[in-house]
Amino acid sequence: MSMRWREIMLTLSGALTLAACHAKDAEVTLPRPVIAVVVHRDSKPVLATLPGEVNARYATPLSFRIAGKLIERKVRLGDTVTAGQAIARLDADDAQRSLASAQAQLMAAQHRLTFAEQQLDRDRAQAQEQLISTAQLEQTQDAYVAAAAQRDQALQQFALLQNQTQYTVLTADHAGVITAEDADTGQNVAAGQAVYHLAWSGEVDILCDVPESLLNALAIGSSASVSLPAATGRRFTAHVRELSPAADPGSRTYRAKLTLDAPGPEVRLGMTATVTFAAAGEAQADDPITLPASALFHDGNAPAVWVVRPGDQALELRRVQVGRYDDRTISVARGLNDGERVVLQGVHTVSAGETVRAIAPLHPEDFAS
Repeated sequence: MSMRWREIMLTLSGALTLAACHAKDAEVTLPRPVIAVVVHRDSKPVLATLPGEVNARYATPLSFRIAGKLIERKVRLGDTVTAGQAIARLDADDAQRSLASAQAQLMAAQHRLTFAEQQLDRDRAQAQEQLISTAQLEQTQDAYVAAAAQRDQALQQFALLQNQTQYTVLTADHAGVITAEDADTGQNVAAGQAVYHLAWSGEVDILCDVPESLLNALAIGSSASVSLPAATGRRFTAHVRELSPAADPGSRTYRAKLTLDAPGPEVRLGMTATVTFAAAGEAQADDPITLPASALFHDGNAPAVWVVRPGDQALELRRVQVGRYDDRTISVARGLNDGERVVLQGVHTVSAGETVRAIAPLHPEDFAS
């Protein structure tokens, strides 16, 4: 009996061990967050890093050109529309009745013009035979001119009301995204009152507020590097398109609009961004890169740093040549490229090939040379 019990216990122990192994294999290892920063050569230092927001370069309100009752909305907030697409409609009953009235007035004016033309032909023939006076012929000519003017007026009125009938349908002027709904179905809207707001597709702006201490270093066309928390590992190039001439009365900052050179599909309106301005001038290939001493590690006896690869966000231990050791910083002469991301803290707790999630330091100025 004891032998049988021992076999049962061994079987249960093996099953529990196997289940524990499966549970361990099923665990998903999340990327470890590390403090890392994009490095630049000393000849091209970072001027400032500012928060920003993704915005469309062009955004316009969409409204009807005539007043009326809104009876249908065809799109909703966040919908993508194309140029010429019908997006809302007014009650067209009054416009159609006005158009029918104008058409009837046009027909009547055309008949009066035809009669006046026939009368003028008869009076001209009688005037040649001296059967009517010159004054009577002049009255007939005046009636013809007045009839022609009334016909032209009725024709223009008919064309105007025909356009207004078409204005009961609101269409999108450009392709884009609906960013706001400003009127509800059943509401009486005035001419020019916004029904939607449309952000155009195409060019994308980054909005950021620049402190006055940075104004002298920026100008129209200045370049900047933009990163998005939603697009980890991607960096975009942008240029200053517009710089406000006056400060905001509340924040005392100047609004800057930067246009992204090549926005991808991952860039969406409303995303937060980090805008990095670098000093003017091109960095040289042999210029050193200054790093905090906390970033230094060793590969054997050689100095090295941990580099975050942009593709898979894995760590690579890179040997470097240190040109100068200071109290709190080191000057890397060889081994690093401008724009690479280097781990600043915790270099003794990571390993080669480990996938990480790079986090910018809360106070980048603490790591500046």
